[in-house]
Amino acid sequence: MEIMEKALPPIPVKRYFTIGEVGELCGVKPHVLRYWEQEFTQLRPMKRRGNRRYYQHHEVLMIRRIRDLLYDQGFTISGARNKLQELVQGERDRRKAGEVPLEGMEAIEIDQEEFDAAVQDSPDPTAPRTVDLSQLLHLRRELFEIRELLTVGR
Repeated sequence: MEIMEKALPPIPVKRYFTIGEVGELCGVKPHVLRYWEQEFTQLRPMKRRGNRRYYQHHEVLMIRRIRDLLYDQGFTISGARNKLQELVQGERDRRKAGEVPLEGMEAIEIDQEEFDAAVQDSPDPTAPRTVDLSQLLHLRRELFEIRELLTVGR
């Protein structure tokens, strides 16, 4: 008897996802996501009042990758952690070697703490807001991270 794995749903286009939404998008229960946060340092959702977690798109992709490593490829937590670190380092090395084209805006650095503080001060993280250069640069960095995650396993 062959078991057919249910395909994960597409990730909607929005800035933040609750832990419940991420659980449904990734096929993982919320308590597992909270545990993975402790085990994978790359996974750092924004926390708001009452310790509510808000995940961004790149974190949803990372969770899907972690899930694939653990559930489908049979890695241990430690092995998956090492594999993720390897993949991130490989991407950094490729960038340093010039294999990933960098464009003008990429050279500008953003103070991550300052940006995070601005986002934290927002009354509703899911509400639409005006976009400034730092937000665009942050989004660009996230897109590079997403591309990094998508090229894993090729």
